[in-house]
Amino acid sequence: MKEEAIYTASYPVDLHSHSTRSDGSDSPQELIDHAGAVGVRILGLTDHDIRPPQTILLSAGKETDAAKDADAAEYADAVEYAAAKGVALIRGIEVSCETTAEDCHIVCFGCNWEDSFFDWLEDFVSKSRISSYQELVRRLSADGMTITWDEVLDNGGTPVTEDRVQKKMIFELLARRGFAKGWAQAKLMVKNTPAYQILREKPDPVEVIRQVHRTGGIAIMAHPYLVNEPVCVPAGTMSRFAYIDRLIGAGLDGIEVSYPYDKTSYGGSLTPEEIGAQVRERYADSIRILSGGSDYHADWKKGVRNSRELGERGLTMESFRQQKALMNLLPSVKTGTAI
Repeated sequence: MKEEAIYTASYPVDLHSHSTRSDGSDSPQELIDHAGAVGVRILGLTDHDIRPPQTILLSAGKETDAAKDADAAEYADAVEYAAAKGVALIRGIEVSCETTAEDCHIVCFGCNWEDSFFDWLEDFVSKSRISSYQELVRRLSADGMTITWDEVLDNGGTPVTEDRVQKKMIFELLARRGFAKGWAQAKLMVKNTPAYQILREKPDPVEVIRQVHRTGGIAIMAHPYLVNEPVCVPAGTMSRFAYIDRLIGAGLDGIEVSYPYDKTSYGGSLTPEEIGAQVRERYADSIRILSGGSDYHADWKKGVRNSRELGERGLTMESFRQQKALMNLLPSVKTGTAI
C-alpha cells in the first residue's frame, strides 16, 4: 500500500475508482483494503464498461490468478468484505459514451446488474475497443513510436486479455517506452493529433441514461471538464455547457463537482476548486446529485509520480448524507462505521 501510515484521505466518500478489472492496478480486494487503511468510508467501485463484481478474489492481486489454480482460489462477497474493513462499498460502472467525443463518461450506480443491457454493453464495447485500439497502435508505430499490440496486452507486466484492454494502457506504454513524459501527456498528444483520432464506436449517452433508469439506477456525468470543447455530436458541434444541458434534459441525475483535474489530461487553466465552483453554480439547482471522486487507478504502482490518491477528491460525509439519492445506494450490510 502507498504510505498508508502517512496518507489520510481528504474526503471520506470517494465515488470514482478503478481496479484491475479495467485499467486500475489494485485488485478489488487491494482497493477495498486501501480504502479502509486511508480513511475512505464510502467507496464507489466504477470500472470501465464492465459491471461490478458480486464476489472478489482474495489474496491474489490479479484476477487472472484464479484461472491458474481454481481449486485454491478463495472468494468473498464484495460488499460484506468491504463492510468488515469499515467501508461501505457501492458497486457501479463507468460507461464511455459518444463516438465523436472524448471523455464523455457516465458513472452508474444502483442498477440491476443482471439485466441483459449490460451483457450487450460489455460485448459491444469489447469489439469496438479491439479494432480501434489496434489501428491506433499501427498509426503510432508508423510515425516512429514503435509499440506493438502484444506490448499493450502485457500491460507493464500485468497481462490482460483483448476484451479487457483499455486506451489508457496504450498511453502508459508510450510513457514507458519514452515517447511521452507520462500517460497524461501521451493522452493529450493522441487527443490533439488528427491522424490519431480513430473513432471507436461508443453507446449514445442518452440511451445509456435511459437504460440505466430502466434498470433502476442513477446516472452521473464524470469529470465534465475533460470533455473537449466544442463537443462533437452526430448533429454537429456544441459548447460543453450545452452538451451537459442536453444530457440533463435526457434525465442525467448527477455530475461530478470534485475531481483531480490537475493530475489528468485536462488542458485548461482552471484549478479543480475553480471548476467545482463553476459546476456547482451552474447546476446545483437543475440536477439532484453533486458527486465527487478521485478516479483512483493506483498509478503509483506503475511509477507515476504525484499520482491520484484514493479520497483526495470526493464528498464530505455531510454532503453525502444530504443527498437522498446517494444515501439510497448504501448497502444494507453494516460497516461498523457511522455513515
